[in-house]
Amino acid sequence: MDVLLYQSAPSHVRSQLIEKKSTSPGLQPSSGEKTQVLCTPRKHYLVKNLYYQEASGSLNSIQNRQIAPRAFNEGFSRTVVGGEQSLEDISDSADSVPKVLIPGLPDYSTGESSTSVSSCYWEWKPKLNVHYEKAGCENVNSPPVLFLPGFGVGSFHYEKQLKDLGRDFRVWALDFLGQGKSLPIEDPAPLLKEVNLSKQKDETWGFGEKAEPWAEELVYSVDLWRDQVQSFIEQVIGEPVYIVGNSLGGYVATYFAACNPQLVKGVTLLNATPFWGFLPNPTKSPLLSRMFPPAGTFPLPANVTKLMDIVWQKMSDPETIAELLRQVYADHSTDVDKVFSQIVETTEHPAAAAAFASIMCAPTGQLSFDESLSRCRERNVPVCLVYGKEDPWVKPFWGQHVKKQLPEAPYYEISPAGHCPHDEVPEVVNYLLRGWIKSVESKGSITLPLLDDPEAVQYDLTKDVEFIREGSKKLVRVRFFGSQFSLWKLIQSQIKDRFRNLRLKPQ
Repeated sequence: MDVLLYQSAPSHVRSQLIEKKSTSPGLQPSSGEKTQVLCTPRKHYLVKNLYYQEASGSLNSIQNRQIAPRAFNEGFSRTVVGGEQSLEDISDSADSVPKVLIPGLPDYSTGESSTSVSSCYWEWKPKLNVHYEKAGCENVNSPPVLFLPGFGVGSFHYEKQLKDLGRDFRVWALDFLGQGKSLPIEDPAPLLKEVNLSKQKDETWGFGEKAEPWAEELVYSVDLWRDQVQSFIEQVIGEPVYIVGNSLGGYVATYFAACNPQLVKGVTLLNATPFWGFLPNPTKSPLLSRMFPPAGTFPLPANVTKLMDIVWQKMSDPETIAELLRQVYADHSTDVDKVFSQIVETTEHPAAAAAFASIMCAPTGQLSFDESLSRCRERNVPVCLVYGKEDPWVKPFWGQHVKKQLPEAPYYEISPAGHCPHDEVPEVVNYLLRGWIKSVESKGSITLPLLDDPEAVQYDLTKDVEFIREGSKKLVRVRFFGSQFSLWKLIQSQIKDRFRNLRLKPQ
């Protein structure tokens, strides 16, 4: 999911970092290298009333209401995203499509337990602490799984995976540098000392005239995030992992796997964005880079500062954030209050605006998304595709484009689901992830999820997937595209379906 969120490690946490060394052979830090890690149990954030109403309201009313300046400090009620679309009631499903019953999420009301989640900080480089969350560390004989978030959100967006999949696997969720809670602990480009202290106090970080020595080469780019993921796997996890990425996280997961296949057991893409960055990469295109130099390094150029200030004021507005959530969640019954509250609150962090500007002005990666996919295929990296069909940004065409490049990759299309299927239908996504990882671990002896036998992997099929959520039966439709997938046949099928629906439509 791509919405803005920035927050640095709290000062009282930063001062208590402890040392930890990798214990896995072959992936230990170099001699003398130490890994700084601090883990604490994660606390749930409680909020009050967002709008000053007698009864609790929802963000449905945000489009007709003026946002109060202090709204980010307030709370709100359940069911944030308003609308008419929601998961179908089981009684409304078509009889012609076979149904499959899958487990729901852990039901705490019945005493069913989920795994505990720990919030941790790891010191990657001086002044650069990386926040991550982990669960299931007791599952020592299970494969490790690493989740990478979309643009602007963080590890909190994978809470439903950490608590559920952490019962079976060792699970980590990472905040990219410049996002979530992974921001530098000091101002990368402070104002001059001569500036009036009262004015300096009101200014945001990163807009001074000179960068600090540790931040002179800092730019929040996909190359930086690729290197961050590599170091995290080597120094913290200590062995090859399954990587799962949503949106930007899917792009980085593919890019990382293409460059470091020895550290990757498999990749799952959740509505992965197929492109990132606008300016040429200095390594890949040095000539073009000199003509159009990236402006994401500190100190940020004055023209960038002025433009980004205008853009940031709009993007950090709670009304804009609420509208973005309404767009990316196809199931408008999904409770995203916690997502909204963390995004809105943390956009007021002093480093938020400068980090956003750096990301927007960073260069592209050394490999394009298609080049990364090709390398993954050449190096036999297992890939699984799980896409929400109603994504308004990464439309079904892009998932089908990936499937065309990777014919052997299982491709599951979920409806209704938008840009964040792992948060909208975590029951389905977790079920597919569990089954796919088990299939890869068994080298194919265990059939892929939703398939009746191994031979079915060649063919397309559609199933209605039923599960229990908060005591009610819910249902989504999942379409599986097999290895004989043809984009042209899919288009023909869609045209036929449309004509069939027109004939059946009452006059």
